[in-house]
Amino acid sequence: MSYGTPDSLPTPDVTPDATPDAAPSPAPSPVQAVTLDDVREAQKMLSGVARVTAMEGSRHLTQLVGSPVHFKCENLQRTGSFKLRGAYVRIAALSPEQRAAGVVAASAGNHAQGVALASSLLGVRSTVFMPAGAPLPKIAATRDYGAEVRLHGHVVDETLAAAEEYARKTGAVFIHPFDHADIIAGQGTVGLEILEQCPEVRTVVVGIGGGGLAAGIAVAVKALRPDVRVVGVQAAGAAAYPPSLAAGRPVAIENPVTMADGIKVGRPGDVPFKIIGGLVDEVRTVSEDALSSALLLCLERAKLVVEPAGASPVAALLGEPESFEGPVVAVLSGGNVDPLLMQRILRHGMAAAGRYLSLRLRLTDRPGVLATLLGALSVVDANVLDVSHVRTDPRLGLTEAEVELHLETKGPEHCAEVSAALREAGYTVMT
Repeated sequence: MSYGTPDSLPTPDVTPDATPDAAPSPAPSPVQAVTLDDVREAQKMLSGVARVTAMEGSRHLTQLVGSPVHFKCENLQRTGSFKLRGAYVRIAALSPEQRAAGVVAASAGNHAQGVALASSLLGVRSTVFMPAGAPLPKIAATRDYGAEVRLHGHVVDETLAAAEEYARKTGAVFIHPFDHADIIAGQGTVGLEILEQCPEVRTVVVGIGGGGLAAGIAVAVKALRPDVRVVGVQAAGAAAYPPSLAAGRPVAIENPVTMADGIKVGRPGDVPFKIIGGLVDEVRTVSEDALSSALLLCLERAKLVVEPAGASPVAALLGEPESFEGPVVAVLSGGNVDPLLMQRILRHGMAAAGRYLSLRLRLTDRPGVLATLLGALSVVDANVLDVSHVRTDPRLGLTEAEVELHLETKGPEHCAEVSAALREAGYTVMT
């Protein structure tokens, strides 16, 4: 799905900020503005700190879109994501007194590592609250970058509340992952690099969670090249921007659900929302299947390890390649993915691409039948990953057995060929 200007959006089913009977809320504080000069100043500050990440071409997507497609590889940035850029700019701007008090952040991964490394480089003490279930590699990396890690809560909202309480008690400065002008200015340096590396670009596609990266890129790109389209992408199960743009203000969605934890944000930030509403041309949503397929493509075709959030622009390109004017730059925002999650995602991606087939068969329970079945599968060149053989089940007859198979195939046509071959051999196939 895609969404354009607020006037074109459907009325969403969202969680309101306040009930009609609630007392009037105080007037909101002015939203911070972010300018091209801010982004350029951030670029100077980040010189020698953040890498100017590579721009890599994608032959497969170029063929699909019909014009050049490039990857902006922020998955190869220090700490594995763009987050170092904004965190460093934000912390570097603190006063000596604020630095002395230390900083605190809440994150399940990328922001945690960005704050940890930025703080270490600037000689500032950092405390990072992470959910108790955060992947062990991300916890270890955050500690290795120099932060004190405290595990609290099971969801990010609980972790965030703990970090904010710590800031109130200790005086440490809370470093928000996206809702601050300095953070957005730092992330906007990605946009400057895109224009320098690919001056002919016509469309920039970037994932959106809270909105800091997309807002920063939009500030830089639109100030220098207003003709370039900026397209934001959200996971369909965690898409807070479409209803927010429809309402004209940030609104919360309940229980965002997606494998892409890097863009799993229930409410847009006030600062990035204003920028995105004015500068981003379109916001699209992508499914979990599309994210899995995009991650698989990045790994197989581009030889790049990309986390689901970082693969969201690729998912959008795969979904509607003909709708993007090229040259296109897709921002791969991060590559920090837990190996166990990667394993599940790859299997899911293979299934979504028709390269993974699960089916059940009824057999006569006698010696040699299973070996005969496996022989039939070898004839059609299907790779058997798992076999589960059930003999005792109320659904089965006295002489029946059921076999559940997980097969690796070569694509949808091969799946159909395997199923047809088994049926022709006399097996009852239940997918």
